[in-house]
Amino acid sequence: MALDERIQAASNFLLQSPPGEINDVLNDVRNIISDDDLLKNGITPALAEYNLAQFIVVDVPGADHQSIISEAARVPAEEGAEETEQRFLDPRSKTSFVFNHLDLEASDPKTVDPAPDSEPFRQALETAVTTYLTAHFPDGVGSVFATPGAPNRFIIQIVANKYNPTNYWSGRWRSEYTVDLGDNTVTGRILVNVHYYEQGNVQLATTHEVSLTLPPAVVTSTPASAASKILALIVDQEGHYQTSLNETYHEMGEKTFKGLRRALPLTRQKIDWDKVLGYKLGAELTSSKGVFGNA
Repeated sequence: MALDERIQAASNFLLQSPPGEINDVLNDVRNIISDDDLLKNGITPALAEYNLAQFIVVDVPGADHQSIISEAARVPAEEGAEETEQRFLDPRSKTSFVFNHLDLEASDPKTVDPAPDSEPFRQALETAVTTYLTAHFPDGVGSVFATPGAPNRFIIQIVANKYNPTNYWSGRWRSEYTVDLGDNTVTGRILVNVHYYEQGNVQLATTHEVSLTLPPAVVTSTPASAASKILALIVDQEGHYQTSLNETYHEMGEKTFKGLRRALPLTRQKIDWDKVLGYKLGAELTSSKGVFGNA
């Protein structure tokens, strides 16, 4: 396999990495390339794509919270900036920072002045999101972005990770919503990824689309009241989706998985394993006897 084909294969493996396991995958694909410098240069675009899509979180320099790395957070690249050092916005601390996709660290913070037309409502949404996370996702991270050039449009992003390598599972919840006060709509999606790998390899990847129409009374109320009501609608949607997932898991355990295996063999009788061992031993003795008889 040519070198560029091996790099492409390594990149594809990285893009399919389960939550929290990209370093394990990276260590495995090192054997495919056998050259760390070439590997680093070749997979950087794939790492950047993965980090943005998976809502990787990073400690914000000079702050006591984390922020989400995503397309919504990306600041237009400055001329001459390296590909591994893109700049991202943390609207909560009103700073931007350089994020290195290889070492997953933030640096070089700079103060950013928010748009005065959208900041009051953005802050109200941020407060409501923080309250929601505290109640339902204690380890989750949320970011709320104003859309440049569209003061009535906002993007809410939420991510929560659970890594339990001791028990061979990991999971990630991501949700993203666009709140458009001009159209009185909330649209978005929920993405769930779970990986179980004890004596096997099973992955779950689901996507749930959300589309809501806001009552006029919500949009015309105060920012704090409107943000609280919008988050209540989102909470209701996410709660229903979690319930549906739980019901699906239960049904799969009771029906689907049982349907994949035959309860009884074709004889419609349970297997007597002691007899099976006896049959095997007898067959081996017969085979050995035949060999000695031909000698």
